[in-house]
Amino acid sequence: MADLVVVGASLAGLRAVEAVRNDGFSGSIALVGAEEHLPYDRPPLSKEHLGDDEPRDPTYREQEKLAELDVELVLGAPAESLDVGNRTVTVGGREIGYSGLVIATGADARPLPASVCAPGLAGVVTLRTLDDSRHLRELLRQGTPRVTVVGAGFIGSEIAAVARTRGLEVTIVEALPVPLVRGVGERMGRALTSIHERHGTTVLTGVSVERVTGSGHVESVVLGDGTEIPTDVLVVGIGATPNTGWLESSSLTVDNGVVADETLAAAPGVYVAGDVARWPNALFDDVLSTPMRLEHWTSASEQGALAARNALDPASAKAYETVPYFWSDWYSSRIQFVGVSRADDEHPEVETEIVMGSEDDGAFVALYRSGERLVGALAVDKRAEVMQYRRLILNRAGWSEGLEKAEERRQRAAKKAAAQ
Repeated sequence: MADLVVVGASLAGLRAVEAVRNDGFSGSIALVGAEEHLPYDRPPLSKEHLGDDEPRDPTYREQEKLAELDVELVLGAPAESLDVGNRTVTVGGREIGYSGLVIATGADARPLPASVCAPGLAGVVTLRTLDDSRHLRELLRQGTPRVTVVGAGFIGSEIAAVARTRGLEVTIVEALPVPLVRGVGERMGRALTSIHERHGTTVLTGVSVERVTGSGHVESVVLGDGTEIPTDVLVVGIGATPNTGWLESSSLTVDNGVVADETLAAAPGVYVAGDVARWPNALFDDVLSTPMRLEHWTSASEQGALAARNALDPASAKAYETVPYFWSDWYSSRIQFVGVSRADDEHPEVETEIVMGSEDDGAFVALYRSGERLVGALAVDKRAEVMQYRRLILNRAGWSEGLEKAEERRQRAAKKAAAQ
């Protein structure tokens, strides 16, 4: 029996433990993780961990530092089931009782269907874990492999950029007509795709993978239009599925994640955090009427801390509201986004306007508008800009306030340039 059990030993889980210990909580804590690794940082896995000759160790805390948190580590065994009524989690055949529970089991990479790609075919990889990253790193360093990436999302794009920077032949295949349309909208999706094209990466859109050929090892990717792409390394980046299979027999509501209330509570004593959490973000209740699920580093960190605090003191549980934030590194470019890029059917369509720089020179800031409200901002190679708008969005600023801030930032940039 533990006062607090945290299932998921990644960022959200670690932040959950750190938060309550920093608050002075002295009760017992168990941290459960499916992998044998200590908690580690995932964003570098598709960036510098692949590209650097000597990448840093992504582990957050060494064993002795983690021991200072006085937490029981249960690693190398995934959670198998949850009994909400009896307040127990089964891990590796062992029942662990809890007073408060934080579920932070994240998400698993989605593979290609077995009818398209034979399971176990060598050279075909997904990227979600440290072991995945190490395996892909080895493949990219074996001669000059021809690399095909299925899926032009941010993870796939980061991997493609690393491979291309190494001088490899890279092709991205995207089923949607415009890459990243769900993440940044159609216009900005096209603008980001041009970054790949400027660096010599081939991007094929509006086409699906018909089959993957190879005898033992991948040899080619055949598309729905008949195009055949010779391939030595195939990276599948078609999204992730929340890791909720172990909760099928529980009484929790599972629907593209674990559904929770505004305090991240999914059931009495049970709270969720990170990629698996689906909750109503009241900050955008005038843009989205459905719960939100995020796969972002920042929200995982914030949710982990709040979920643990709420689990230990449910009577004082606080709601979680946030302006989503994520970043991505492609080649030498830094892409940053805050807010939301689309609304649901019940709210005004989100429109986009570039307020600094231009799509042509590749460095710009674009703002997103729903009705008369500023709801998002995208910055490409304008690192100092995006957080200016995050504060406005957090305060539910109007569109006119966003334009005023843009004018202020343009004048500031002009004065700085004139002084140089």
